[in-house]
Amino acid sequence: MTADPELNQAEGRQYRRQTADREMAARSYLSLNTAILLGILFIAIVFRFHKITLPLVDGFSWRETSTAMMADNFQQRSWNILFPEVSWTGPGPSYQGREFQIVSYLTSLLYQLFGWHDWFGRVVAAFFGLVTVFSLHRLTALGWGEMHAHAAALAYTLMPAAIMIDSSFLPDPAMLALVTLGIWLFAKYWIGGSGWLLPLATVSFSLGALSKPPGIVAGAVVFYLMIGWILEKKRKQATWVFLSGLLSLAIIGAYFSWAIYLGRSYPPFHVAGSGGYIWDDGFWTYVKDRFYLKSAWSTSVLWFYGYPFMMLFVVGLWMPPRPAEDLKQRTLSAIPYVWLAAAMILYLAAAGEITSNVWNFHIFHVPVAMFCGHGALLLATFSSRTILTPAAVLRSICIVAVALVWSTFPLVRAMKKPVAMKGMLLGEELARLAQPGDLVVAIASEVGDPVAVYYSRARGWVFPPGGGNVEWSKFVADDATAIAQLEELRAQGADLFGVAKNATDKENRQFVEHHDGVIDYLNKTATKLVDSDDLLVYRITRP
Repeated sequence: MTADPELNQAEGRQYRRQTADREMAARSYLSLNTAILLGILFIAIVFRFHKITLPLVDGFSWRETSTAMMADNFQQRSWNILFPEVSWTGPGPSYQGREFQIVSYLTSLLYQLFGWHDWFGRVVAAFFGLVTVFSLHRLTALGWGEMHAHAAALAYTLMPAAIMIDSSFLPDPAMLALVTLGIWLFAKYWIGGSGWLLPLATVSFSLGALSKPPGIVAGAVVFYLMIGWILEKKRKQATWVFLSGLLSLAIIGAYFSWAIYLGRSYPPFHVAGSGGYIWDDGFWTYVKDRFYLKSAWSTSVLWFYGYPFMMLFVVGLWMPPRPAEDLKQRTLSAIPYVWLAAAMILYLAAAGEITSNVWNFHIFHVPVAMFCGHGALLLATFSSRTILTPAAVLRSICIVAVALVWSTFPLVRAMKKPVAMKGMLLGEELARLAQPGDLVVAIASEVGDPVAVYYSRARGWVFPPGGGNVEWSKFVADDATAIAQLEELRAQGADLFGVAKNATDKENRQFVEHHDGVIDYLNKTATKLVDSDDLLVYRITRP
């Protein structure tokens, strides 16, 4: 029987129309997803660049100004990135054992090009935050699909803790951005992407872990996917990943071995992040303190997330997404669980350090955002299978509104409150009074915070002087010891002494009350330059 040519032509035209319609629908879908991602990135820009020029006087002032000092010293003293140096331990050299200084070094390059501005570090951190939003979106899409990717990226974009850390002069934004980018690139390689993705992923992940050691936690995802290849008998691919991982760990280990050596070789013999671990405090001390869960809960509820995001996280964690039919996608869908489990193991080992320096929680924020996004989708699509129904859209708007009003706006406002403003004013007053080469001694509102030394644009000391195993966040017990410390600093060349009158140590003792004998001693041996409602400044006379 002969086929009808006209019928064949009609069927061909219909097939081509159907193919063209499908391609057009696919392009429209991709264009819509791209538009949504760009919209989320725009929202992230708005939140991270809002008040970007705020001085380094917020709740993270202590850590930010130390990072900023290292940027200053790269530009002013040495461009060698292997020798990070602060300015609050005297004339120097004041090398310390620190993370690989990506954020501070990039900031110092901006200083060199455009002049000094204290907020340049915030700009660098914010750009890394945008990289995290993008990488998180694409990583989530691989395992959970585009809709979940939109929800997870939006959750991260609006999460108070992520906004605060991503707009602070800290190394943590670079850490999370680079390890997330590395994990996404590796996941693309794992599903059959170009061979170039493996070295790119290795470089990105290694730089992230060098930026801050908690980043190494995300390596659990790489190990998990490598085990998947071994079970599939893909030993060649697994071997290449194993060798790349060994190289990454060798580089990371070598750098931090150097950092520890550097910190132990120069006064004040300070290695950042040393202490507060379970092997330092002892297992039973951790058990007695209930692994600092009370502190972690307070930080979560009152500062970092608020109840709306915590509720979304619990819902998303409790009810996992429907398993995908594709085996590779089903394997990738476990990534947030693996990442979260590894981060929890880190917390159990380092709860004292993490709860003391809360920006260390940043490594949790990728899986937390993914589960928050999933929880939001579950609540939005309750009793419906798609987000496109009017009821689901309305519920989505309500979820976002509640998160903004109850969490994002109030908590970000609280975290960015300028609590160290008087310390900055003290530093600016010292800068006005200082002569070239002068060394300053400064006590900011929070004892130990180097913000006043930083804004003096000089080198000097916090008071009481600290570093290494010396406690510098509380005053010594008596005036005689404090005077002896001050005399030692004078012998080392201290020229100006300044204190914010509300300076209070961690035991809630005010300097002007606890050390009134030191003030009497200064009145007799130094020249008073400023005595205002907020500040007290002396020029130290030579013996």
